[in-house]
Amino acid sequence: MSQTFDKEGKAIPVTLVRVDPMTVTQIKTKEKDGYNAVQIASGIKKHPTKPLQGHIKKAGLATARWLREYRGDEDGFTVGQKLDVSVFAKGDKVRVSGTVKGRGFQGVVKRHGFHGAPATHGTKHAHREPGSVGATWPQRIIKGKRMAGRMGGNRVTVKNLTIADVLPGDNLLILTGAVPGHRGSFLEIKGT
Repeated sequence: MSQTFDKEGKAIPVTLVRVDPMTVTQIKTKEKDGYNAVQIASGIKKHPTKPLQGHIKKAGLATARWLREYRGDEDGFTVGQKLDVSVFAKGDKVRVSGTVKGRGFQGVVKRHGFHGAPATHGTKHAHREPGSVGATWPQRIIKGKRMAGRMGGNRVTVKNLTIADVLPGDNLLILTGAVPGHRGSFLEIKGT
C-alpha cells in the first residue's frame, strides 16, 4: 500500500496492483458446453503439465500459471486475444477478490472481538477466555457458536473500490483502499 494526495491536500490510501497481461484461451457457448463463458490465462508456470500445454496451445501460449473462467456474455472475445491493464479507466468502480492472509489458530478475542474478562475483581488466569458456551438444554454446543479456531485463509471480496489511476506502461493499477491477500498474491478484479 501507499498513499496519494487529492487537490485539497488530503492523504488517500491506495494500493498498487501489477496486472500481468492475460490471454483468452477458450470461449464456451451454450450450444457446445451448456453455458456461456470466457476462459482467461495469466502468469508463467515453470513446468506446465502436458494437458495444460495442449489446451493453451490453441491460444498461442506455451505456459500459464492461472486459468480462470468467467460466465456471462462471450461476445467481443476471440481465442488468443490479449487483455491488459488498459481495459480499466480512471474513476471506474471495481470489486477485488482474493485470499486473506492465514493467521493460524486464534482465540476469541482476536478472532471475534470478544472483550475478555475484567482485569480485577477476582479474575484469575481467565482474562481472554470466551465465558459461558452452553446452556442447561440442549446440553451440547450449538452449531455456529463463536469460539477459538483457525482464522484467515478464506476468500474475501472487497466491493466499490475506485481506480485512482491506470499506468499502462508499467502494467500498474492504482486502487483506493486495501485489497485482500499478501504481496504477490493472485487477485481477481472485476468491474461493477
